[in-house]
Amino acid sequence: MPKIAIIYHSESGNTEAMAVMVAGGCRSVAGVDEVRLMHWDAVDRDYLDQCRAVILGSPNYEGCCSWQMKKFLDTSADAAPLADKLGGVFVTQNWPGGGGGSFAEMTMIAGMLVRGMMIYAGGIARGHPPIHFGAVARRIPEGIDRERAIKLGVNIGEKTVELWGK
Repeated sequence: MPKIAIIYHSESGNTEAMAVMVAGGCRSVAGVDEVRLMHWDAVDRDYLDQCRAVILGSPNYEGCCSWQMKKFLDTSADAAPLADKLGGVFVTQNWPGGGGGSFAEMTMIAGMLVRGMMIYAGGIARGHPPIHFGAVARRIPEGIDRERAIKLGVNIGEKTVELWGK
């Protein structure tokens, strides 16, 4: 049965709150064995080795993920092997319109692709609410932002079980 890791950086608690929602979505999927939340600088490497999926979360800083999340991606190649795992991303931002969340997601996605990960979100093909590159929320997710966070977790959980379940 597949395991999922959610690795995040959070300054104000908003991204951590979103991580909890994403984890709830993952846990709601039958066949997902275990989901663990991990702060970017306290990753359980043994657990990560066992995971089939890794979801990264970061606040948006000027259209990019945080330097902490970028550092994790830039230095994790040997310490935290990510190759051949399913990957997804989420971002929080303070500005509701055009705040650069998609760019921040793409920064993380690029790092994940370089590490040999397979990226998935579900896009607009997986029902409402639509998720493009990942889930983006303004501050602590509520309303449709909360729905997107949970939906991302469900989408990643279902795809993980589809690929590696049983």
